[in-house]
Amino acid sequence: MDGVARTLRHESLAATRSLSTPERILLALRLGDSDASLLAGARGIDVEAARRILRAQRQAGRTRSRCAAGG
Repeated sequence: MDGVARTLRHESLAATRSLSTPERILLALRLGDSDASLLAGARGIDVEAARRILRAQRQAGRTRSRCAAGG
């Protein structure tokens, strides 16, 4: 089983590495849209509300930079 997972991981990495930078950006944006759609469907909310939840979760627990905080 570990061999199958490793093979799939390597194939996925190789496919991603073969993409140009603009293609990688589009892929990342599509994955983010997919996450928001899945969350919206699972919670029965609209996609914008799901995006707000994901944004808030991304920020939760992060520490402000001392540089940004002025000191």
